[in-house]
Amino acid sequence: MAKKFGAAPNKVRAYLFHNRPGLITIRPAHRQAAPTWPSGFLFPDLPKPLMTLASLPAAFADRLTRILPAHQLPGVLASFAAVKDVAFRINTLKADPDRVLTALRAAGLAPRPVSWSPLAWVLPAADKRALTETPAFYAGEIYIQNLASQLAPWVLDPQPGEMVLDLAAAPGGKTCQMAAMMANQGQISAVEPVRDRYFRLKNNLEQQGVSIARTYQKDGRAVGALVPERFDRVLLDAPCSSEARFDLNDASSMAHWSPAKVREVAHKQKRLLLSAIHALKPGGVLVYSTCSFAPEENECILHATLRSLGDAVQLEAVSLPVAHQPGLTEWDGKALNPAVAHSVRVLPDALIDGFFLARLVKLQSTR
Repeated sequence: MAKKFGAAPNKVRAYLFHNRPGLITIRPAHRQAAPTWPSGFLFPDLPKPLMTLASLPAAFADRLTRILPAHQLPGVLASFAAVKDVAFRINTLKADPDRVLTALRAAGLAPRPVSWSPLAWVLPAADKRALTETPAFYAGEIYIQNLASQLAPWVLDPQPGEMVLDLAAAPGGKTCQMAAMMANQGQISAVEPVRDRYFRLKNNLEQQGVSIARTYQKDGRAVGALVPERFDRVLLDAPCSSEARFDLNDASSMAHWSPAKVREVAHKQKRLLLSAIHALKPGGVLVYSTCSFAPEENECILHATLRSLGDAVQLEAVSLPVAHQPGLTEWDGKALNPAVAHSVRVLPDALIDGFFLARLVKLQSTR
């Protein structure tokens, strides 16, 4: 089947390479409307990273070369073409991990452990269907969840008995993970504005045995004003352009991306983060995350928030058990608040998607 890509073959050979300290900038000599090309790598006479760049939306490819250091670019580009393993998390609200693993192995599956989480396991992508046909899957004893998305609750670290807000909760994987971390003790308010996603959230919470979640079909931008300074911890895995989930094996993953889309979601993210902070108690902890590479959706959001709220919030350093780099402190010639370097960019590879994470502490009231 044909796929749409952002640069014609005869133009890829016209790419100009300009080496800068630590960066490669790649600019096509000419832009044109996205044509249709056969699937797979198109240009066998070009290095593989360039083949991948040519298969991405042209504007995104250009931005990516300005975001990433040159030595990281090949690995990130390779991740867009990789067929990733399927990751799942064992649900301790319903099952004992040893019993689940024994049953999966008896079904002919061979899950491999993830070093940083005793409850996270992976299987080859070819085994996904078999996994979803196991009794453990139907019983809600496991939950298929990308490893990157499991990091956000891990960094937030909710405790039993706390009041927690999940401000963009659907489809519910992180809400379920937090409920398990809290041993179903305390309360989680799970917010989702879109009707079909809201009901999917409710169904997943029920299947996973979550008893401490209250669900609300509401725009998260209004929550901070409605329930100011109520929560001990807040998770905002913000709606984003999903750049880190681009898949060269699935053209639809890139179909709706554009620079205008990045600007659109960034405007929403700013308001969501302010709402999340207003809902957080003084002394409380908030995690902001996206699955986007775009600085406008990540470091620039933090920069604007720190400028707006001043000393009321503070970014904390984040330590992760996966490959990552500090947040950018400059974008498009604009210097950002140096504190945004405490945020982290998870680097994608054959196992994990790219991800952005920041942990904030509220130091004083924002009422």
